[in-house]
Amino acid sequence: MTDPDAPTESHRGAFGEFAGETSALIDRSFRERIVLVGVALPDDRDADVDANLDELARLVDTAGADEVGRFVQRRRAPDPATYVGSGKAGEIRTLAVATDCDTVVFDDELAPAQQRNLEKLLGRSAIDRTAVILDIFAQNASSQEGKAQVELARLRYQLPRLRGRGGTMSQQVNAIGLRGGPGEKQIELDRRRLVRRIHQLEGELSQIGRHRDTQRKSRRRSGLRHVVIVGYTNAGKSTLLNRLTSAGVLVEDRLFATLDATTRRLELPGGEPVLVTDTVGFVRKLPHQLVEAFKSTLDVASEADLLLHLVDASADDAEGQLEAVHTVLAEIGAAERPELMVVNKADLAHDEAERIAAAHPGSVVISAATGEGIDDLLVAIGERLRGLRRNATFLVPYDRGDIVAALHRAGEVLSETATADGMHMRVNVERADVARFAEFRVSSA
Repeated sequence: MTDPDAPTESHRGAFGEFAGETSALIDRSFRERIVLVGVALPDDRDADVDANLDELARLVDTAGADEVGRFVQRRRAPDPATYVGSGKAGEIRTLAVATDCDTVVFDDELAPAQQRNLEKLLGRSAIDRTAVILDIFAQNASSQEGKAQVELARLRYQLPRLRGRGGTMSQQVNAIGLRGGPGEKQIELDRRRLVRRIHQLEGELSQIGRHRDTQRKSRRRSGLRHVVIVGYTNAGKSTLLNRLTSAGVLVEDRLFATLDATTRRLELPGGEPVLVTDTVGFVRKLPHQLVEAFKSTLDVASEADLLLHLVDASADDAEGQLEAVHTVLAEIGAAERPELMVVNKADLAHDEAERIAAAHPGSVVISAATGEGIDDLLVAIGERLRGLRRNATFLVPYDRGDIVAALHRAGEVLSETATADGMHMRVNVERADVARFAEFRVSSA
């Protein structure tokens, strides 16, 4: 029997498929031909627009398609109906026909109505940067959590883009010939099915998130410091984790090869053990749906003791990538975490690596691929972590047992002596905690 809640062929989303299936952006039997479109607004520099389109070309290539042309338009503001305006849409159609392209990809996210109007005007698929990134994530997700996160992001993206054509918009008649009015429209059944699946995925990820919280609490109780590697996609984060810990994480020269966070133990030169975690790479205009879906994974950065911000010295726009990473860190609440900048790929661009490091005092230049500078990096990590803590002495009244307990949780109690005035405690704590308990502080070491 046919499932009445099954989506019809014409109700496919921006990818042409529902999550969990192969994306129609890329037909695996051949490489699709793609025309890229960017819009330059009054505040946009030409160099930034070109850099964004160059990156979009790399994303398209990673997804498995080829750029055959690009189109850039200057506008005061995006056109609400077609993003580029109907006249420019006609010019893009001419370019698409001349290049025999299969799909037109826009650098900014399209509203559902804009996408529908453009597909009518262009006579072919019109998608946006968000759809391409979601497609790449869907190809690369391997763990149960990663697959669920990507599917949730795709469904949230597709839900407002459900649409029908022709007969699929008609209402469904009641079953087995019963008399009565028409039933629900197929699009309503499809929407209900997606909403039901979204709620199911949110529940699964919430359960995984609770398990992850338990793991984090266990790490905090262990007293081990947590170092998290962040950076632009393909900056070499997995290569660095492998170099530091022999983690055996997959390393590929492609965007978003790593989606699942991996944590390993590392001993610093002074002998102190720390935990090091590799994270998913960031990119300009990272889709909001992905940031929300990967929240439990990205939260590891907001709770890190130290962020290793890896910068690719060989990138065409390393400074732009650095700013893009800081934008995402701010979005996930990690902008204020202590950060050590690490300029990578000195073996490919040594002079540029030195220039970037000089512009950012305190940076370390390395090559994760060859091992150059790794010893200096380990020393710098140890120094930065030790610099985050200090010894302080507190006198806590006997009726403030809550403060005594809080100091035990916050740091390492070096000594604890009962005096006439209260508990005299010498504690190694974070600098932020010194200020937090300033009311009870009497001296510092």
